Amino acid sequence: MARKKRRFEQLEAAAGKREEKVDYRDPFQERVGTRVEELGQRFQGQGRNVLYGVGALVVIAIIAGIFYLWSSRSYAAGQAALAKAIETSQSPVSTTPAPAGSTQKTFKSEKERSDAAIAEFQAVAQKYSGSIGEKAKYFVAVNKLVTDRAAAEDELRGLAGSSSPVGKLSKYALAQALAGDSKYDEAVPLFQELAGMDDPVVAKDTINFDLAQVYEKQGKKQDAADLYFNIAKVASEAKDQDGKPVPMTDTARQSKTKLEQLDPDRAKQITEPEPSSPFGE
Repeated sequence: MARKKRRFEQLEAAAGKREEKVDYRDPFQERVGTRVEELGQRFQGQGRNVLYGVGALVVIAIIAGIFYLWSSRSYAAGQAALAKAIETSQSPVSTTPAPAGSTQKTFKSEKERSDAAIAEFQAVAQKYSGSIGEKAKYFVAVNKLVTDRAAAEDELRGLAGSSSPVGKLSKYALAQALAGDSKYDEAVPLFQELAGMDDPVVAKDTINFDLAQVYEKQGKKQDAADLYFNIAKVASEAKDQDGKPVPMTDTARQSKTKLEQLDPDRAKQITEPEPSSPFGE
């Protein structure tokens, strides 16, 4: 009780001395306070310079904002230009003129269409950098497969060195082009490299199916059959999140058909799942 009484007496005494200013500062406060005072003395009389510094930061922020808006608009414009060029590359080829009033482009030959698309993609590549420019260069190379195959393959080789999605697509397009030119020994390593990637952009079943076709043309029937079997077998056993069978893809069905030609007995091991009833039965 005596200790509590003394405590209350101390509090009462402190409360009675409101007019007295209590200035308590621990060592940390003293160091910080001293530093602030030193900085205050250093900047004393330099208010204009400080304002200039703050103004410069504001200007930098404004410029950064303007650049962000400009880059956003520039990206949108680049995407629009790229989409327009893609539309040209996919325009119909026909000797019949377009109907009156139609705004759709038509071309008399694939070469004429590719030449027009290449010009548009090149304009995009020259004007825009980054991913848009890289995509435009890819489309230039792909369209050149129709007009100048050797040049197209060289350009695809250059793009295929990148690990970006466009680089992977370029590698796949190059592998297809080489296989189409019967350059199987050059195409196989590219297909194999893509098949071994975690994310080759193109579906792995598609890559392996193309690789199996090349093996067939090389006379490697067993290697081709192994790939066809793996594609079809995995697809036939696939289940969805509810444990229900998933319909086989077209690539898987084609693989099974190919396997039936190369190894009929092995193809019998693959049973295509029956479609699920819409009534859940």
